[in-house]
Amino acid sequence: MKYLRRLLFPFSLIYGLVVIVRNWCYDSGIFKSQGFNKPVICIGNLDVGGAGKTPMTEYLVRLLKDDYNLATLSRGYGRETRGFIEVGSRKSEGGRREEEVGSRKTEVGSRKEEVGSQEEEVGSRKSEVGSQELGIKNQEARVKSGDVVQATRIGDEPAQFAYKFPDITVAVCEKRAEGITKLLPDHDVILLDDAFQHRAVSAGLNILLFDYNRLDEPHLLLPAGNLREPFSGRWRAQIIIVTKCPVGLTGEERQHVADKIAPLPYQEMFFTSIAYGQLLDMAGHETGVAIDKETTVFLLTGIANAGPLVHYLSAIAGEIIHHKYPDHHRFTQKNIAKLAGEYRACASQKKMIVTTEKDARRLEETWLSPASPADENIPVYVLPIQADFLESSGDGFDQLITDYVRAYTTNDGVY
Repeated sequence: MKYLRRLLFPFSLIYGLVVIVRNWCYDSGIFKSQGFNKPVICIGNLDVGGAGKTPMTEYLVRLLKDDYNLATLSRGYGRETRGFIEVGSRKSEGGRREEEVGSRKTEVGSRKEEVGSQEEEVGSRKSEVGSQELGIKNQEARVKSGDVVQATRIGDEPAQFAYKFPDITVAVCEKRAEGITKLLPDHDVILLDDAFQHRAVSAGLNILLFDYNRLDEPHLLLPAGNLREPFSGRWRAQIIIVTKCPVGLTGEERQHVADKIAPLPYQEMFFTSIAYGQLLDMAGHETGVAIDKETTVFLLTGIANAGPLVHYLSAIAGEIIHHKYPDHHRFTQKNIAKLAGEYRACASQKKMIVTTEKDARRLEETWLSPASPADENIPVYVLPIQADFLESSGDGFDQLITDYVRAYTTNDGVY
C-alpha cells in the first residue's frame, strides 16, 4: 500500500490543486453558494467511505420528525434514475400530495395492517424455526404487495430512510439547491445527507463526522489517500462528531483524539459509538432470534467499512463467513447463488444469513425475485444500528440542534 500511495501521489497533487482552487472560489464569492430561510442541516465527512452519516441522519430524523415537517435530501448514489425524485409522506397544509405520495400513503396503510397481522403471528410463535418461516412469509408479502422502496430508483441510503420513516419526506437530487427549493414550501427542516463538499448550498448548520478507527491514517487526498478535500476544510463545520468510538473511551483518550483533530474555538465536539439492535427480518419485524457461540453467521455486506460489524459479530458468534462486496454493490443472482450454495452446504446446526439495513434495501429486490436461486427455507436477518452518544452527551447535542431549528420561529432570515 505504501508503494501504491507513492505512485499515486502526483495525481493527488493535481486533484488537491483543483479542490483548493474550487474551495477558494466559493470562499471568496466568485462561485455562489445559495442560502435558505429555513433550517438546512448538512451531515458529511472529509474522506470517502463510511463515517456513520446514515446513522447520524437517522438520529436527527428521530429527534425532529415529531415536531417539524421534515425532509431528507440525498444525491441518490448508485440509482438508475436522474433528477429530483420524492417519496414519503409530505405534510402539506392541504393534507394532500401528488399522485406518487398518495400511493405511498396507501402503502403505509397496508404496512400497518401487515404489522398488526405480524403481532398476532408472533404471539403464537413457539420456536425459532417458526420465526424463520414467519420472516420468509413477511418478506414474500412485501414483494407481492409492492411495499418495497426500490434502491435502484432512489439509492440505498434514501431507500433505507423511506422504509424506516414513512412519515417523513425522502428526496434525491444531484443538484441539492434545486432539490431544497422544491422541498421548502411544505417543509420546516431539510437534512442534507453527505453534502459537505456540495458547496453550491450554504447549509445553516454543518455536522462533520470523523471515524475514530481511521484517525491515524495519513491526511492524503484522493487517489493516494482517502480525503475528498484537505483536512483544513473542517473549518466550515460548526459541530464535529467522532463516530464508532469504543464505549469505554476515557477522558484522556478523548483529549488525545481532540489533539489530532484540533477543533477550532467555535466548534463543538462530540463522541458516539455504534449501538446494535435485535435481529429483524427484511420486513423490519423483530424475529426473537439471537446469535450465540453455536451460530455460524454468513455475513453479506456491500458497505464502505464492515470492520466494526465484523468485530461485533466475532465477539458473539461461533464462526463468521464474510461475503464482502464494494460499497453500494448491486447484488446479482450470481452473488446470491454463491451465498445460498455455501449456506446449504454448511453442516452447522445453527446458521443464519445476516446483512445490514442498507444492504437489505439493495438485496430484497433480487433475493425475493422469481429468478432468485435462494429458496424459501433461507431467511435473511437484518442487524440494525444506531448512533449512541457517549456518557449522555447526546443531551447537549440535541439542545444545539433544537436551538438552531427553533431560531427560525423568531428570525425570518438566512442563518
